[in-house]
Amino acid sequence: MKGFLVPVLGALFTLLANHGAFGQAAKTLTLQGSIDLALEKNVFVTQARNTLEAQQSAKHAAVGAMLPSLDLSGAFSRNQIWSSQQAGVIFVQGIPISVGGTDFRANNSFSTGLSSQVTLFNGFANTSRVSQSQSTAAAADYSLDRTQQTTINTTVQLYLDVVRTSQLLKVSEDNLKRSEKQLDRITESNKVGAVAVADVYRQKVQVGSDELALIQTQSAHEKAKADLVAYLGVDFDQEYKFDFAGIPDNIDTTEFAAVNAKYTDFENLYKSAVEKRPDYQASIQNLNAADAGISMARAGYFPSLSLLGSYGYNNTELSTLTDNRNLYFGVNISMPIFSGFRTQDQVEQAQVTRRNADEQLRQAQRQVRVDIRKALLDLESAEKQVTVTQASVKSAEMDRKIAEEKYNPGSGTLLDLLVATANYTTTVSNKVNAVILYLQAKKQTEYALGTLSK
Repeated sequence: MKGFLVPVLGALFTLLANHGAFGQAAKTLTLQGSIDLALEKNVFVTQARNTLEAQQSAKHAAVGAMLPSLDLSGAFSRNQIWSSQQAGVIFVQGIPISVGGTDFRANNSFSTGLSSQVTLFNGFANTSRVSQSQSTAAAADYSLDRTQQTTINTTVQLYLDVVRTSQLLKVSEDNLKRSEKQLDRITESNKVGAVAVADVYRQKVQVGSDELALIQTQSAHEKAKADLVAYLGVDFDQEYKFDFAGIPDNIDTTEFAAVNAKYTDFENLYKSAVEKRPDYQASIQNLNAADAGISMARAGYFPSLSLLGSYGYNNTELSTLTDNRNLYFGVNISMPIFSGFRTQDQVEQAQVTRRNADEQLRQAQRQVRVDIRKALLDLESAEKQVTVTQASVKSAEMDRKIAEEKYNPGSGTLLDLLVATANYTTTVSNKVNAVILYLQAKKQTEYALGTLSK
């Protein structure tokens, strides 16, 4: 009875644990589909898009501040007065009438009108504000572009990590199957006295090691998938499967020459990158915005001139409102004499902001150079690793086959076979890592040059 309940309870537990997975069909994620999802849902892209909308709104407000304002107003008021009078008697046509008590009076007031005001000159503060808002909006636009490039690059790197761990999982599964088959052969050979019992135990140890390696690889694969799903910003509880179509598991080394030919002239690559990289262009726009900020601050030293006027109606009766009309216009001029050093402080603060923006631009230039240099070094290293691992896999495979052929007849040792098998598994894993590293390095190079797109 106990032997029956254990598998039944185990199956029931598995069913309950996977209930959520059966509740909805698994969604398939391709590389391009993952990129599209990231561009739509990733939090950094969303934040950059919101920032751009805010800066565009500020730009419209800056332009609108240069236009005349127009306000429509209306008002109603009522004034009620109660006053006390001295008591007495008055005669009306000989008839005495008592007077006194409280006198009541009420006055209504109705008014409506239009008013307008426009700034004619304020030390170029308005024009500088427009220039600053335009530069800030342009910087936000470039920042959104770079954020999208970063999102694409990160998605590609994470997706390729899923591919890599999936392929390594297949390598571990195949290796465990070989170890288990080898254990079966050794066990049968031991039964007929062909091999020592020590070989059986040694192979069992190897099977256990391969099982442990498989568990670790499975964990790494699940973590890679979790990292990708979290970055995409999609439903974490949804089950996903992956379609790796179009992603090569082997690299034709003849393509290296064509790839490297595009990246031979470093200075030309740098000049092209500073023209194309949105983050560098954003730094230029931030510097322009800082220049405009200095002009805005200096406007406090200049007089301001504005034109204002109004036209309206007012009366005590609503029916006769238009009988009384009022037209007012005038010019307002203001000359700053002393502002408690506020203007001087604003100018100094703006100049500091400008110097910081200039340093950020210089740092952006240095960063472009560093990014390109590192990307090219990584690409070169990845190409060499692909070349070396492809040759190593062929040699390791032949060595493993030879070790198997020698051990089965008894002319070789189990240790030789274990070493050859371990070397083969390692070289196959190294090849998987090298291929994915090369694909990642190519995308990273495009990202460093600012040419990465969907």
